[in-house]
Amino acid sequence: MAVPESVIEIGSTRVRLLVAEFTSNGTQNIIDRSTLPLPLGKDVFTDGVISQETQNQLIQILKRYVEQLSSWGIEPSATNCIALSAFSDAKNSDTIIDRILVQTGLRVHIMDGIEENKLVYLAVTDCIKDNAVHLLDDTVILVVGGSTTEIMMMSDGKMAGVHSLRLGTVRIEQQIRKRTSSYDDIQRYVKESIYNTKGFLENELSLEHVKQFIAVGADVSLAAILVGHPVSTFLWEIDKADFEAFVREVQKYSVDECAARFKLPYSEAETLQVSLLIYMRFLMFTKAEKMLVPETNIRNGFLLSKMSDANDELLKEFATQITASALNLLRKYHGDERHAECVMMICAKLYDVLKNELALDDHARTLLETAAILHDIGSFIRYDDHNLHSSYIIRNSEIFGLSRKDITIVSEIAKYHKGTSVPQDEESFLMLPRKDRMTILKLTVILRIADALDRGHIQKFSDISIRLENNSLVIQTKSTKNTILERIALSEKSGMFESVFGYKVILL
Repeated sequence: MAVPESVIEIGSTRVRLLVAEFTSNGTQNIIDRSTLPLPLGKDVFTDGVISQETQNQLIQILKRYVEQLSSWGIEPSATNCIALSAFSDAKNSDTIIDRILVQTGLRVHIMDGIEENKLVYLAVTDCIKDNAVHLLDDTVILVVGGSTTEIMMMSDGKMAGVHSLRLGTVRIEQQIRKRTSSYDDIQRYVKESIYNTKGFLENELSLEHVKQFIAVGADVSLAAILVGHPVSTFLWEIDKADFEAFVREVQKYSVDECAARFKLPYSEAETLQVSLLIYMRFLMFTKAEKMLVPETNIRNGFLLSKMSDANDELLKEFATQITASALNLLRKYHGDERHAECVMMICAKLYDVLKNELALDDHARTLLETAAILHDIGSFIRYDDHNLHSSYIIRNSEIFGLSRKDITIVSEIAKYHKGTSVPQDEESFLMLPRKDRMTILKLTVILRIADALDRGHIQKFSDISIRLENNSLVIQTKSTKNTILERIALSEKSGMFESVFGYKVILL
């Protein structure tokens, strides 16, 4: 019998454990779970560090979980331990990660907001797949956490925008209570913050057009149980009017009343009102008449992502959504979509031909295609040195499915897609891990060749074949158009390719 998969999640208010096993058809069966409170977010959002007392509590909780996992035959080295954004905000997070490793044997991976979005998307799609629910209508997926609120916006089944908003319940409670003890003031702050957020979100998708609203989280699941009705075993539905009435009623209760009425730990009762208020405010901006509440979470998504390593269909779906997110970002800056898609197509062909030389995985191919879409996005600021502007925009944007590390790699590829400078000349590049440096170099030279083949942005080479022959990369086209501009561009850009791969570039 295979050893089950496990994940420990270190959040703003709790440390959670999930153990699951997967059937032959990919179904996830939960066989163990635990939740223990930890005031980590209070420390971070008040003092900027995790206190010694909270550190000691965390270590004791993790030791307890390690013992619990040993009964399932799971060693610490085989346990996935993830920390969410509140942990990463702590100034002393590095030393705590080291302490956890030494004392428990667990290696902590800090998740950034966009990684969290990816895992939530995976968990939600898995939860709704057997129900009459689809993501083809304009859809919002919202997760309210202690540190951040994660939002995904979809149009026609494609990712239109993804954001990690600094609107977490614990963050709001700790920061606002320094200035006021009035709950009316906190409600006003939440309302105004969300209204201001609505403005920049609608650059990507008008919330007024959203017909489907999906909410994920323990607090909204509580509301679903009390005022909603089940669609299936792990999916609930709440009428908009019923949810609004429930939220407004809860706002009248004290924290003690919330804890007593809903049988919640005090730490969870403290943030219940703010959490539900955030869900309600976003819901009210949409035309959705119901709210779907899947009983799932980031831990389910993480374990599914481990299983999906061998799931080609799921990996292709992720790549499609990453591409959709990148294209939407390009549209936001009025980029040349036809040129971007042409360069992406050529990049994909070059990557496939060079696959044995690259020694990179399919995720690297996705990073290359993303860089191909966004390499000219900086022209929105100024065409001169647009590669530098492209790098800046990419580095400071959010792209669904890509971690901060991925986005750094994509921004570096875009940075060097033109000009005479090489990455090795810059200290910031040399400080990157060797594996990342090699990925950037290999993908950059491919992008330079692909970009040269559409130098005029008029897609002359829609039908090309590429092969390796006699130490040369031979590019053959059936085009009868004048190719002098592309040949000049290739002569300017192929030098770096030849130095990395050792192949001379020939255009026939």
